[in-house]
Amino acid sequence: MAKQVKAAVIEGPGKISIQHFPYPDLEKYEGAVLKVIQCGICGTDKHSYRGETRQNSGSDTEFNVAYPYIMGHEAVGILDAVSPGVVRKDFYGEEIHVGERITFCPDIVCGECYYCRTASWYPWCEDPSRECFGNTMSITREPSLFGANAEYMFLPPKAYLYKVPDKLPDDMAVLTELMCVTYSLDKAKEMFAFDGEGFEFGGSVVVLGCGPLGLAHVIKARMLGAGTVIATDISDYKLNLAKEFGADVVLNVRNTTADERVQMVREATHGLGANVVCECSGVPSVVPEGLRMVRKCGVFLEVGMYVDMGGIPINMAEVTGKNIRIIGMNNHAATGYRPTMEMMLRHQNDFPWKKFISHKFKLDDYDEAIRVSQTDESMKVVIEAN
Repeated sequence: MAKQVKAAVIEGPGKISIQHFPYPDLEKYEGAVLKVIQCGICGTDKHSYRGETRQNSGSDTEFNVAYPYIMGHEAVGILDAVSPGVVRKDFYGEEIHVGERITFCPDIVCGECYYCRTASWYPWCEDPSRECFGNTMSITREPSLFGANAEYMFLPPKAYLYKVPDKLPDDMAVLTELMCVTYSLDKAKEMFAFDGEGFEFGGSVVVLGCGPLGLAHVIKARMLGAGTVIATDISDYKLNLAKEFGADVVLNVRNTTADERVQMVREATHGLGANVVCECSGVPSVVPEGLRMVRKCGVFLEVGMYVDMGGIPINMAEVTGKNIRIIGMNNHAATGYRPTMEMMLRHQNDFPWKKFISHKFKLDDYDEAIRVSQTDESMKVVIEAN
């Protein structure tokens, strides 16, 4: 009898079950197997749990999640096995050996379509074969283990894999995919020139929403040399944590009005407004307020709307009136995993990284874990699969 693998399956909105599947037969299915150490609960997982399922809206790759499936795409683990005769390499071309720690990109792309060839740094793939771990691959497809909320996970041949530096702790390595999403700030930094677009060393950054994604942007803004960092949220717990990670000013949305927050941002930025505003809350109604916080020739980064939560009216004359640049971030840089891990390792002593993970749960307690992850008193919630 084949070895059995325990996994947490989301059968539909709000319905989690613990099921068992055969360990993948790597002679039948070419690929590799990851022994999962830890997996973070992502914002998209929370949406799927609530039944908010539409992703990539407005693009040719729009999809709904594939219930029933195994969630989990922010993971660190150990390469447990590879198909016979196969030499597996990481994204950068280095051989990976059984027993080494690795992480992976959630997106499995074709490598042949227009976007894969012309924008290979970013998973824009529009081929029908495009897949996404922990989102699009149902357990009805063998070998079923396509998400990291399981003891073991199957990694197809085209999956992008990345070696984890020896000295990077598991509790930081599990944050790699999340920290890669902050490449939107790299783009804003790249835009800076003498005309004032983007942000220069010492520039001001506002982060709207200080859950795990927002906290990652606070960290990245500090790493990139931001001067004043301002954070907003509805949770004092999250705002206090943002201060520990480098935010200079924190504003509780429940205790202030939109007008007051806009004015506070101006006061903290010499009356000009922020160089960059990062929308990380995933709440559409936040966008108009964020646009008001941006200075002339500033940048508004939309990185929180991975799931379609509907629209909201925006007066585009306010955008043109200030020459605001709006940058949407649908995903993350596939090229950025090793630089991100090395960056975290380099800044290991500069931030209280241990506080980024607020809760750890065992696989059997996944239902409780995902409910806790949606509370005001949680930050990154992690599943320990083994």
